[in-house]
Amino acid sequence: MKLLKEMQNIFSPSGEEENMKNFIIEYVKKNNKNWKMKPKIIHGEEFQNCVVLIFGKPRCAIFSHIDSIGFTVGYDNELIKLGGPVVKSGIKLIGSDSRGEIKTKIIFNKKTKKISCDFKRSIDRGTNLVFEPYWRESEKYIQNCYMDNRLGVWNSLKVAENLTNGIIVFSCWEETGGGSVGYLAKYIYEKYNVRQALISDITWVTKGIKFSYGTVVSARDSAIPNRTFIKKIINILKEHKIKFQIEVESSGGSDGNQLQKSPFPFDWCFIGPPEENVHSPDEKVNKLDIIENVKAYEILMKNL
Repeated sequence: MKLLKEMQNIFSPSGEEENMKNFIIEYVKKNNKNWKMKPKIIHGEEFQNCVVLIFGKPRCAIFSHIDSIGFTVGYDNELIKLGGPVVKSGIKLIGSDSRGEIKTKIIFNKKTKKISCDFKRSIDRGTNLVFEPYWRESEKYIQNCYMDNRLGVWNSLKVAENLTNGIIVFSCWEETGGGSVGYLAKYIYEKYNVRQALISDITWVTKGIKFSYGTVVSARDSAIPNRTFIKKIINILKEHKIKFQIEVESSGGSDGNQLQKSPFPFDWCFIGPPEENVHSPDEKVNKLDIIENVKAYEILMKNL
């Protein structure tokens, strides 16, 4: 879990993903000599903070978003939510502005619903703040902020080690409604004729989804994926005896929603381990589910 722990300390809120982008590029360059295939690394101004890895002759793509939730500082140290973070007085936040490092705590006024922080001076307007990392690990569980989606990125980088044919896309802005998936889909569809995608992200423990029952295949959330493609994935996982659960939800979403809204005919499926304490500093994931998730992706990228 060394790589995952390292990534959770990287500052990468929605719209400010440069640090995570640079980390991924340097990590791939440093480690791909030990991978089965050395990928082509695609990035640049036309891709903003996104990174695309091309392996061999791809048939399927993995999408992992590299941004996180957080807060943007407005006027008089008022905090504006980035995405849907948990808001509770006392939660620790970190960041930096033109005058230095920032460590502060949330102040939430239950009566006015106003969110602010207790920093001793006025923070530069537009500064982004994120949860302070606090890694906890036991025999069965890992707990920290930003399992969503550092764990999804970690999963993609682990799958990359043995990938011979495929595309891995590291996208931005997912937590605030998307914005990069449309042009990324256009690029891989038009240049590589790829129109299958797996969404490497994190879902929720619910009344129907439990810890230690394996990774989660989402039959639907707020978006409705192609049922034929979902059945194909389920059959492959059953054939290879991968431990998984099927999720059926009425809300929530991912990069898959943005793929479905794009003008390109992508078949997609969200697959990822479940967590408790969603969008909080205490996101908790089961290690068995993490292992089964990597297995599922390796099998699917070979067989789709």
